Amino acid sequence: MIVGISLMLWAGWHNLRARRVAMQKAQSTHMVMTPGESGQPGQPGQMSHDDDEEGAIPGIKLRGKAAPAFTLKDLDGKKVSLADYKGRAVLVNFWATWCAPCKIEMPWFEELRKQYAAQGFEVLGLTDDADAGKDVISKVVQKTGVTYPILLTDGKVQTSYGGLDYLPMSFYVDKSGTVVEVTAGLGSKDEIEANIKKAIGSGTAAAVKGGQ
Repeated sequence: MIVGISLMLWAGWHNLRARRVAMQKAQSTHMVMTPGESGQPGQPGQMSHDDDEEGAIPGIKLRGKAAPAFTLKDLDGKKVSLADYKGRAVLVNFWATWCAPCKIEMPWFEELRKQYAAQGFEVLGLTDDADAGKDVISKVVQKTGVTYPILLTDGKVQTSYGGLDYLPMSFYVDKSGTVVEVTAGLGSKDEIEANIKKAIGSGTAAAVKGGQ
């Protein structure tokens, strides 16, 4: 019985590892499927507005709605909530240590975060492979040079944001807490900056309207 259980555990680990290796080999420079998902990826490139009609991005249904709340721990064990950033525009980015496109855009997020910090902008990086371990995640974070909060997901937050068929996935939340844009895959730095400006501007407009 012990031998049988051991074989089952080994098979499960081997299958998970094989899926990740296959994912890394199959991923394009723009988009990758997350492990264990049944959806099929579209053509390389950032997926956004037009894909809504085809239901290509489950999370895109959140556009125009309040961003799902969450409270997660960062790499130091500190609890961080989306509510902590009320009144600020926030980019909620789902990524993973094995996702090459994710690691391309992370330095861009860091640069743009500093550029637009004075306008009330923040980035929250939610790692989709918290099981990789803090040491592995920390090494990737250090290598990419990001200093914005990196949070460990709990499985529930992925579901609340649409299931994450693709990585990277980004949700641009304005200052009123509304999701104004959703993207899947790696877009250009200019596209990311445009979405950040949209989140900042939308939130500002909402705040002014609410104060009238």
